[in-house]
Amino acid sequence: MQNADRKLSMVQVLTCGALIVTLSMGIRHGFGLWLQPITQAQHWTRETFAFAIAIQNLAWGVIGVFAGMLADRFGAFKVLVAGCVLYALGLAGMALSPTALSFSLTAGVMIGAAQAGTTYAVVYGIIGRQIDPARRSWAMGVAAAAGSFGQFLMVPVEGLLISGLGWQQALLVLAVSVLLVVPLAFGLREPDFRGGAVPAAREQSILAALAEAFRYPSFQLLMAGYFVCGFQVVFIGVHMPSYLKDKGLSPQVASYALALIGLFNVFGTYIAGTLGQRLAKRKILAAIYFGRALAIAAFLWAPISPTSVYLFACVMGFLWLSTVPATNATIAQIFGVAHLSMLGGFAFFSHQIGSFLGVWLGGLLYDRTGSYDIVWYLSIALGVFAALVNLPVREAPIARGPAPQAA
Repeated sequence: MQNADRKLSMVQVLTCGALIVTLSMGIRHGFGLWLQPITQAQHWTRETFAFAIAIQNLAWGVIGVFAGMLADRFGAFKVLVAGCVLYALGLAGMALSPTALSFSLTAGVMIGAAQAGTTYAVVYGIIGRQIDPARRSWAMGVAAAAGSFGQFLMVPVEGLLISGLGWQQALLVLAVSVLLVVPLAFGLREPDFRGGAVPAAREQSILAALAEAFRYPSFQLLMAGYFVCGFQVVFIGVHMPSYLKDKGLSPQVASYALALIGLFNVFGTYIAGTLGQRLAKRKILAAIYFGRALAIAAFLWAPISPTSVYLFACVMGFLWLSTVPATNATIAQIFGVAHLSMLGGFAFFSHQIGSFLGVWLGGLLYDRTGSYDIVWYLSIALGVFAALVNLPVREAPIARGPAPQAA
């Protein structure tokens, strides 16, 4: 009974965590809608915009490691509040930046830091600590599905805001809206961390946990697969609206396609999290990556039309963030939950290196060649690679020596 008293209720954790992820991820999934309005208004190249978003993803990955450490050590509440304030300031700065440098600092560094403190690594740490292991994979699937629902909900809203208010005012509206994370964060104040209390003693120090993880081949393979995930989804999310417009399709087709990706990923992430309780998560991950490669190849092979775009969005959406609960649940299963936010942050750093390259190469190669074809083909090849490297992952808990006996 005393153990139960030290835990938040599952409903409270999932409700507040899901709403935070819905808002934070929902806003960032729509950034591709701003590519053409901003570059045309500021007379910038697509590479300029893409580089700022690439910096955002890299900053998210780098700072996410330290955000995870802080959340594991001091609790997630303070990290969530700080991330929320940075998010609002970054969106406002994105709207008002007069130069490419200031745009990279606000849309890139500041929003990247904000996302590190308000998305999966921090929220999954709470889920890992507060929810029973028998339901952990499922709960992570619910949180990932919330991020997908945020995309389904927010991308059309962002499109309407841009068309109705203009791109600058739309960003300022979002800057105010993201402050809703603060009251939701109060629902995730963990009992062990309230009042600045230090949680119970850990079996490992931070350095020992890192050394153990980075020596373990399965963690390296999970990071390699996550790199591919970042490359694919951020390239598609940012550049597909412009790719479709280049092909003569209306901006509404891109908005609906991104919304469909979000809608179908609600089902995909939930199912992936649920299956992770019964099936080998390495096989789930391999199937997701191989399915992405097939979906992209079919999309490029088929004649382009609104119908083909929507079909691709539905299939890709089902596979979009389905890797997130499976990857994080595998890390928790192997290493335990004491350092889950930090280890999840390191895995996500690999994801964000992939994101950086995907979005930046998309803009760079488009400006050099006038086409996105090379990056599409890279996405196919990387999908096959990720499917293969996930198959040898060992999911069993890592063997450790006995913990020191308490006096």
